[in-house]
Amino acid sequence: MLALLARWLYSLALWLLTPAYLARLWWRGRAEPAYRKRLRERLGRYALPPRRGQGGVVWVHAVSLGETRAAAPLVRALRTELPQMRLLLTCSTATGVAAGHDLLQPEDDQAWFPYDTPGAVRRFLKRYRPAVGVIMETEIWPNLMHAARHAQVPMVLANARLSARSQRKGRRFEWLLRPALASFSRVLAQTPRDAQRLRESGAKPVEVCGNTKFDITPPAPLLARGRQWRAGLPRPVVLMAVSREGEDQPLLDAWRALPEPRPLLAIAPRHPQRFDEIAALIERNGFSLQRRSAWDGMPPAAATHADVWLGDTMGEMPLYYALADVALLGGSFAPLGGQNLIEAAACGCPLVLGPHTFNFEDAALLAIEAGAAVRMKDLHHAVRRAVALAHDPRRNDWVDAALAFAGSHRGATERMAQRISMLLTGLDSA
Repeated sequence: MLALLARWLYSLALWLLTPAYLARLWWRGRAEPAYRKRLRERLGRYALPPRRGQGGVVWVHAVSLGETRAAAPLVRALRTELPQMRLLLTCSTATGVAAGHDLLQPEDDQAWFPYDTPGAVRRFLKRYRPAVGVIMETEIWPNLMHAARHAQVPMVLANARLSARSQRKGRRFEWLLRPALASFSRVLAQTPRDAQRLRESGAKPVEVCGNTKFDITPPAPLLARGRQWRAGLPRPVVLMAVSREGEDQPLLDAWRALPEPRPLLAIAPRHPQRFDEIAALIERNGFSLQRRSAWDGMPPAAATHADVWLGDTMGEMPLYYALADVALLGGSFAPLGGQNLIEAAACGCPLVLGPHTFNFEDAALLAIEAGAAVRMKDLHHAVRRAVALAHDPRRNDWVDAALAFAGSHRGATERMAQRISMLLTGLDSA
């Protein structure tokens, strides 16, 4: 009864907030026009008819860019396990939608993920009739799970993670979230600690499969281009990878405090809507700037002498990691939980982490233990450590350790694809 009341109050709150939700999407569309396209899909109203074919629909939801990248190897493995499948890919952000285009085949569909009101999720499930739903990582939506259970759509939480911090926050909404977690047919966790926290929060059955991000292979052309750019520079390169709000000014302050000559500083922000803002901040701080988006092919001669390169493009992180001698991990120097560090390791880029890696704590600890990363208490100390590492003649040992770390944890994708396939074919006895 309490669970029903909690979901009713949650639904009422969402209904009341719907105008604000749509207004926020429209506002974000100023910088990223994709948010204004097919806006009715957010309410479960889809103008485009679903594609038809012989195979069943495997629905994969990847909320944003990171989850879409993590879903890529899983989608490929599912196509091997289920050759007749048709993919339905949903995302919630413009960067996720853009990255998802590369995963689609002609018979597949892509749509916006619906707002979690009862009507929207019912319309979504009725429209696409998926044979199975696969939610990537941490997305738990009470009304969606309730509707999927009544529509008899088995749901899988894949590459699942739950930090201690998120678990503590979730306890405040236990009557709402516990039934939703319990509705998953299968939860495939990244680590034993994730699995334990998910069981404690109501999920069952839970199985440890590993992290699909270890199975991502960086595109060779991007790696080659980054190394070519690095070969043309007379000084080391330090990368601020996937920087987040609140980190930019402290980074520039720490950089200014370094003695000259300084290495080249490259900054690759996480969010494209911040590119112009960060460019202006760099110039206000008195640094000469070159923007990646301003050139094709090799960087111009003027770029060689710039203080800062701004990576204001999307989908090129392997290029930036290959360019860098060492990277600072964005999101870990403000209390934001850090970003995916596995991609850097797979590109052979040593990492300097900040104190806040709770979103990827197990991977961070494993990377440090493997000698692929080091943790510092703040950006000031991290910048100095990164510069020292960039000049260290033993840096190649860190590169080898990073590649070995990334390669030693592969295999999660195949395990997850097999479990999902077994669920669809009726061979899963759990």
